[in-house]
Formats: sequence, structure tokens, C-alpha cells
Amino acid sequence: MDTQQNLLNKTEITSTFWKRYRDLMANDSIPFQWDMINDNNDVEVTNDPFAAGGAADKSHAIANLKIAAGQMKGDFFGMDFQDTDVYKWLESAAYVLNYAPSAKLREQADSVVDLIADAQEDDGYLSTMFQIDMPERKFKRLQQSHELYSMGHYIEAGVAYYTVTHNEKALTIAKKMADCIDNHFGTEAGKIPGIPGHPEIELALARLYEVTHEQKYLDLATYFIKQRGKDPEFFNKQNKADGIDRDFFPGLGTIGNRYYFSDKPVTEQTDAHGHAVRVLYFCTGLAHVARLTNDQKLMDAANRLWKDIVKKQLYITGNVGQTTTGEAFTYDYDLPNDTDYGETCASVAMVFFAKQMLTTRMNGQYGDIIEKELFNGALSGIALDGKHHFYVNPLEADPKASHGNPGKNHINTRRSSWFACACCPSNITCLLASVDKYLYQETDDTILSDQFIANDTTFKNGVEIKLDSNYPWSGDLEYTITNPNNAKFNFGVRIPSWTLNAYEVTVNGKKVNPQLTDQILYLSIDEPTTTISVHFNMATHLVRTSTRVKDNIGKVAVQRGPVVYCAEEADNQSPLWLYELNKKPAFKYNYDQNLLDGVGTLETDDVQRLNENSASDDLYSFDEEPTAQQSHLTLIPYYAWANRDEGQMTVWLHQA
Repeated sequence: MDTQQNLLNKTEITSTFWKRYRDLMANDSIPFQWDMINDNNDVEVTNDPFAAGGAADKSHAIANLKIAAGQMKGDFFGMDFQDTDVYKWLESAAYVLNYAPSAKLREQADSVVDLIADAQEDDGYLSTMFQIDMPERKFKRLQQSHELYSMGHYIEAGVAYYTVTHNEKALTIAKKMADCIDNHFGTEAGKIPGIPGHPEIELALARLYEVTHEQKYLDLATYFIKQRGKDPEFFNKQNKADGIDRDFFPGLGTIGNRYYFSDKPVTEQTDAHGHAVRVLYFCTGLAHVARLTNDQKLMDAANRLWKDIVKKQLYITGNVGQTTTGEAFTYDYDLPNDTDYGETCASVAMVFFAKQMLTTRMNGQYGDIIEKELFNGALSGIALDGKHHFYVNPLEADPKASHGNPGKNHINTRRSSWFACACCPSNITCLLASVDKYLYQETDDTILSDQFIANDTTFKNGVEIKLDSNYPWSGDLEYTITNPNNAKFNFGVRIPSWTLNAYEVTVNGKKVNPQLTDQILYLSIDEPTTTISVHFNMATHLVRTSTRVKDNIGKVAVQRGPVVYCAEEADNQSPLWLYELNKKPAFKYNYDQNLLDGVGTLETDDVQRLNENSASDDLYSFDEEPTAQQSHLTLIPYYAWANRDEGQMTVWLHQA
């Protein structure tokens, strides 16, 4: 997230759609998560204990810090990265305080900073599991310990909280952590020539450098980026020295370096593989460090990995990570719908990666992915009440399959309030609370409108841009640019890929048709006031995948504007697999303010439904043609599914 932009620009989100979510974060999600990490609420377990994220009856995250700080007695509880639930809450709180100041929230957040400072050791180290239970194993099993991952999440939170509130203690903690890591890691004599099993510290150090401008933090981030994969035996050697049978997570000691994306140096990597969130956090740091150091080899690697993900391993909703085994990428064009993992954290991380790529080079493809996540894949991870969450986000779901097939029991068909591994709730909260950071991209002479969320933003040079829109339901955008100093600059508008051949632009009432550069329309601004109207054609599209994707042969998905739609049992008779769209179905769009907190629905009569075999209970028949009858189908936005009665859902539909 671009904290520097926050220091320079002032943004008010005016979008009805996004203001509801921002208010939800401030009034419901953040207070709810505060109660969860303090064990003030019972965990509402709606998922099978074998489902993704796991089930636990408490968090104990604040308690762990209090024990480490000597403020209470007790035992460590939770994952070895349990501390991060507190850190990511703090980061979310920072973003909320930026747009919704609250004395109560500020007091809670300040108290958390004080607690973390008390729990931190004099040398800067902080990981409560090791401090409480096993201080002799610090940095001894980096493949699985999550120490650098946890401290990286605090560094991110500390930077964000300092940026918004100017709390010096928050930044001091972050610097002490980074200094501790710097003192222990590197290729110099006496240091650990190692890397974290779970990347995160790389992107965190890059953020810390941008706030402090201390070169050692950028150098350390660069070390972790370049060192990864240089010694494929590092983890094995550490595990053997620590005790080969002392894994924190059974099986992760033998799963192999490809899982950890450490099988070769990143400059030799050509495809995304292994644990999806690990890969994407690393790629975010990779792109950031490549830009800050002007390292072309690192940037080439970032471009290769970006292309592989978005061209060959990305679901239509933006979800990534195809398998529950290791929460991982699998292989190119493997995109199963009913076993899709699509972890919420991975979708959020795709936004981080895309933003870093966009900051390096203005190109519409990056904004397309940010948009895809904001309105689909990432947004699905949180319920409309702000208090229930999906860990995984499949494109096809059936409660019977989730409960009856062990290969699908990672998929929930109802959101849970919390998880044993509670990374996703706070990650999606962080993203939604900081969505203003993704609206514009700036250089010295250009302002790019990348996301079309209605807002009023004043920039560092005094320019004010007011965007009126009802996006994503309407494709009409109205920009009013006030330029009091008559500054001359370029104003860019990303033209989404779904409307590249169907858009109109007028400037001060006159139609213009400039050439696009990398999917961006640029206009020269030098007048005191400029009004720009943009119209995107919001026709409903049928989307098909490449024939290389076997799971979607003979199927289509439905998209209107940036929103991907799905069929849900709450609106349609099950089983949903019996519906077949006609070759050229017509859809009726309707905005229903009373449904799912206000959504645009699509309906069609150009669909038939196969008749169920009621006359016979035979499992197979010979030479018998199926029969069908004309039917009706209602579709809702994918992000809004599972907010009503539990039932089937599918994104991909058969086409007759």
C-alpha cells in the first residue's frame, strides 16, 4: 500500500457502493476484530473443522503479547504467526483512522502499540511463541517458523500507523525489528545466510525504506530477494541441525523447495508455483525492490511471473491458487472450479503485486486486475455484515459436496466469523479500509485515474479531481478537474479491457478520440477547470476461457462491467448444473436496492433446463436423448453469494 501518497493527497470516497464498505469497516469490522483478538466474543464456527482456515474457540493473540511482555501468566496459544492477527488489526485501524477519526479506536490502537513495545525484546526481536515457549530455537527453523513473516507484518502496520497518526513509538518498534533482522541475516561472517519460509519481510522492508530513507533497509530487502533460491539446501540444513522430527507443521519439512518458491534464484524463475500467498508477497517485494534499485533483471523476473499468473493461472474472478494441497499454484491452465482454493489473502496479495507493477509502469492491465479483485475475488472474502469471512473462494459450490467429499471439504458454503488461521479477515479489512490508495497513480507530470470509485481528491500540487460515478452499476463517469495554479499535466484514464472497443469521451462538451497508450487514454490539462465525461458500454458479456482450460469447455461466464456474476440456489431451482444458456442469450439488468444491500441483478429467459430423470432410478441409460424445457435464470454478483440461505452456487454455466 502506498503510504507516501497518503501523506501528499487528501481523498474522500463518495461512492455509495464503497462508502457502505468503508463505514462497515469503521463501525463493524474493526470493533468486531478487536473483540476477537481480545477473546471478548465467542467464535461462531460455521465451517467444518477440516475446512480451510480451521476452527478455534478463541484467538488469544493479545494474550500472547501480554504473556511475552510479562503482564500476565499463561501459555502460548495458536499458530506460530498468531501475533500477525494483532498487527494486521493495527494496520486496518490506521487506515480507518485516516478517514473516520475515533477517540476510542485511537486509544485502543495506541494501547496495542504500547503492548507490542513492552513485548519486544531489547534487541528488537518479537515472536511470542518463541519468547514464551522456545527461546533457544529463535531463527533456527526459518522454513516454518514465520518469525520474519510476523515481524514483517508488524513493520507494515507500524509504517501505516506512523504515517496516519505520527505515533513515533510505532515506527521505532518497526525500526528495531528491522535492525534485529539486519544484525542476524546476510552473507557476512557470523550472520545467517538464509531466507524466510514465508515471504513478507521483503515488501515490509521496502515500505520501511520509503518512510525512513535509511539505505540499510532497502539493502536488506534486496538481500532477501536475491538470496532466495541461491542455496536450495539451506532449509534442509537448518531442519537437520534443529532436529529433523521437530516440524512446526507436519510434512512441511519434506514438501520441497518448489513449494517455498526457493528452488532457484528469482532471476531464473519462469512460472508461479508453490504456496500462492508466499509467491505473491514475494512478487510484491520483488517488483518494489526492482523499482527502487533500478534492477532490470529483477524487473524482468517480475514481468515474467506477472504474465504467467494473469495469462495462465488466474480465475475469472481474480482468484489464484488452485489446490487445497499446500494452498498452492499448480500448473498453467489448470483451473478447476469446484475444488478451487482461491484464498482471500492471495486475492488481496494480487492487488499488492498489481499496484507495485503499476507504480513502475502505467499500463491498463494492472488496473484491470486491481478492479477484478476489488469487485470480485477479494470482495467475496467478506460478508455483507463485515463480520463473517471466506478463507477460500470457489467458483462452484455445493453444501453436499463440501460435507460429503473429503476432496472438497476445504470449501465453506457459509462464511465463518473467525478461523484458527485468521489471516484472511484482517487482510481483506486492510484492503477495503485503504481502497483510496488505489484510485490514482502519479508521476511528476501525470495523474492516472486507475479505479473509478467516486471520490474527491486534492493532490499535492493543489489540483482537485472530483469523480462522480455510480460504478460498478453505471459506466458513466464525470470528472471535474480544478487546477487553481494552471499547472500543466497529463490526465490519464484507464480503459478497461471489457470495454476497449465501446467507450466515449468528451472534454468540456466536445467529443475526443485520442489514441490509447497501453490501454490508457491521456489528455493534456492546463486550464483552471476541465470537465471530462467518460461513458463505458455496460453491455452484458459472455466470457469463455482458452480451450487449454479443460474444466470450462462448453461453458460460459457472465460479466457486466467489472462484475462477474453467478447463479445461486437462493434464486434458482437446484441442481444448477441442469441449466443451459442459449447461444445468444439476452439479459435484463435491474438494480434492486432491497436485495443484498443493493445489487444489480441479471435475468434471462433464454435458457433451458434439462429434465431430471424421474421415471427411472437407473444410473445409466443407453441411446436416450435428454429432454429440456424453457426456463428462467437469475444471476447475482459473485461477491454477494452465500449471504442468504445456504445452497449451491456456480459461476460457469453450460451453453447449449
